[in-house]
Amino acid sequence: MTETELIAHLKPLLPTNDFVVNGAGDDCAVLELGSPDTQTLFKTDAVVEGIHFTADTEPERVGRKALARCLSDIAAMGGTPTAGVVTLGLPRGFEPERIKAMYRGLNRLAAQHQVAVVGGETTTTPGTWLINVALLGTVPRGRALLRSAAKPGDALFVSGDLGGSIAGKHLDFEPRLSEGRWLLECAGIGAVMDLSDGLASDLPKLLAASGVSGAELHKSAVPISREARERGRTGDLAKPPFVAAVTDGEDFELLFTVRPGHSVRVLDEWKARFPSVRLSCIGKLTDGAGILVRDGGRVQPLPPHGYEHFA
Repeated sequence: MTETELIAHLKPLLPTNDFVVNGAGDDCAVLELGSPDTQTLFKTDAVVEGIHFTADTEPERVGRKALARCLSDIAAMGGTPTAGVVTLGLPRGFEPERIKAMYRGLNRLAAQHQVAVVGGETTTTPGTWLINVALLGTVPRGRALLRSAAKPGDALFVSGDLGGSIAGKHLDFEPRLSEGRWLLECAGIGAVMDLSDGLASDLPKLLAASGVSGAELHKSAVPISREARERGRTGDLAKPPFVAAVTDGEDFELLFTVRPGHSVRVLDEWKARFPSVRLSCIGKLTDGAGILVRDGGRVQPLPPHGYEHFA
């Protein structure tokens, strides 16, 4: 059973109450906690040694990544992060100085985005590190950016470059918080999500959440990172650059749709506002069946998936 299949089994079993505006199935939950102007975003995420980092990864970068993953989800909802708690799972005999260094990396990013770290929990593991962050944020009332707002005919956009994150980006990426808040104020925006498992895994999730049956991508428009291009030429991990771009995962960019007639304006305004962050229109949503990739005169299915836990 894959992660996607497990989530599909668990979602119908989750209890809810009157505080829940949007529950499981988006980048964050949206909660109604009584503020007249805002609603609360709630997100949790974990990084595990051997999966998200290695034993020799600099601990400052591990701590930074643990918080940055949650910040990326807040960004995809158009929100502002406020406070979080941290759970540490550590083996017996851990090195206290390494833990302090991990917190230095986490705390620097928290200070950059004015996030308070207000507590947490510690527990013992059989032998590896686990760092879990649960994060709160706010979003203007009734205006959270959702995966479920896409429509056939929408143009499909992605920020930044894709693929090759193993070369370092997965540890050092910048959560697109300013960009997400700008999208919240921008006319013509449809659905939004963050890219964590790769375009080939995450785009189907956006389509499913919106009830849209298909999409068409233009292969030449997908922004492939330099690292993905280099990876395609080296070693046992070689992938064709396009395949790396859509399947590697841990890009932590924003994937979003734009209503017809708004694309040129969105591109122009983005370039003026965020000149150092590439924005690419990579295709459109359709009434067709599945996700197709157009490469000149050829049309092929998108590679079936990116990263999948348990697969």
